[in-house]
Amino acid sequence: MSSPSAGRRAPEADRSPGGAGGLLRTLALTLASALVWGVAHLAAGRRLAGGLLLGLWVVVAATVLVTVTVYRSSLVHLAVRPDELQGLAGGIIVLGVVWVAVVIRSYLVLRPVRQSISARTVGAAAVAVMCFAVAVPVAWGAHSTYVYRDALTSIFRTGSQNGRHIDTSDPWDGQPRVNVLLLGGDAAADRTGVRTDSMTLASVDTKTGDTVLLSLPRNLERFQMPPGPARDRFPYGFTGDGPENPGLLNEVYEYAENHPDVVPGVPKNRRGPELLKATIAGILGLRVDYYILVDMFGFADIVDAMGGVKIKVTQPIPYGLEGQVLQPGYRTLKGKEALWYGRSRTDSDDYVRMGRQKCLMRAIAQQADPQTVLTSFDKLAAAAKRTLSTDLPQELLPALIKLSGKVKDGAQINSLQFVPPLINSGNPDFALIRRLAAKAVSPEQAHATTSPNPSASPSPSGSSSLAANGSATAAPSPGASPGDSPSPSSSPSAESKPTSLAATCPS
Repeated sequence: MSSPSAGRRAPEADRSPGGAGGLLRTLALTLASALVWGVAHLAAGRRLAGGLLLGLWVVVAATVLVTVTVYRSSLVHLAVRPDELQGLAGGIIVLGVVWVAVVIRSYLVLRPVRQSISARTVGAAAVAVMCFAVAVPVAWGAHSTYVYRDALTSIFRTGSQNGRHIDTSDPWDGQPRVNVLLLGGDAAADRTGVRTDSMTLASVDTKTGDTVLLSLPRNLERFQMPPGPARDRFPYGFTGDGPENPGLLNEVYEYAENHPDVVPGVPKNRRGPELLKATIAGILGLRVDYYILVDMFGFADIVDAMGGVKIKVTQPIPYGLEGQVLQPGYRTLKGKEALWYGRSRTDSDDYVRMGRQKCLMRAIAQQADPQTVLTSFDKLAAAAKRTLSTDLPQELLPALIKLSGKVKDGAQINSLQFVPPLINSGNPDFALIRRLAAKAVSPEQAHATTSPNPSASPSPSGSSSLAANGSATAAPSPGASPGDSPSPSSSPSAESKPTSLAATCPS
């Protein structure tokens, strides 16, 4: 009489016999199981475990597929939420651990019983390679998510900014346009403080993405300061801080940082942006919602991280201290070369340089494709942390990314530069500047754009009245009055109309 267990074989007896054929079959099924979980277990007759693994794999694969297709737009919201990013990084790590465990276990359930030492060594090495192939992309994904989250939280603050609460259901709060001040600073190891040599207000239509870039020269003078301590100190216009600072627009940022009393209650590194936003709001007669400051020397790191930027140089541009020259033609500029291209004044002036800077920004935006970002992610994130500062809140980022997609997908981008002969930088016609700015952003509502803001408090002597959010009314400033007639050199003409940035940049 046979034993009840005589009809059952030990698990080892079910495995393939030793030898090269058995090892190759085991490794092939292990590889198949690494691609589709459960294949090895099903081949070994372990239907329950194999079915569970296969079902889990189907759920994970279906979730990923549906997310990147049906719910692709929701990924934008995930990409700018630090808490979700932290959870995503943890989920990636858990997935990687489970995946490696599946690979190892798949090999163990199929491993031949009788193997030579060399066969065991080959098998273990092959499984190690498979685990490594799984672990590397998983580790890269988790690391990149962490790096991205760290850069996100370092650059963008949470909570309401500028006294506003961000309603995620209506992030623009009914605003037809959002105005972001783009600043280029020149901080460096051999210079004290920050001078904003590049100042452009980007006014973006929140529905279409159509954008107008309003640029002010660094050497603009005789502008009025916003109401409050700054106006009290400079009642007749900004005059600077000593003979080395004659009162140019690019000095306002650093002046505020060095004189806390002109922006009371505002912490260091935010005093400069707040005073400059309010000042430019008064000059243009437009509200300034947010700012982004790019350190021009750190900007070179971003270009290097991208692998350079391709641009058409239209005339020889000297750069460096050893007589190098950027020759005309299509060039792929490295970081320092791009910096000199945007900043060089040799054989040109501030206004020509402003035009080159805009073309450089446009080229970088166009060439920052997903492949470039992915392959240089760590370098770009590190450079961004060193280079960028802003008061854009994290809560606004999903809407801003969606809006930037419209800008990149064919929205009209026009540029208006307040430079000679349109504007005399030393004695500007501020009434003309405000009229042209209003017409540029909203031709059909130019008057409404510069009408008094209900939230702005009255100001003595009819000067620009600024609200806390940077909005402004159009009012007399030094160098101009409501009754002034534009001088011949600054009369509205074809030059005063916004021009397409694509048309003005060589291609």
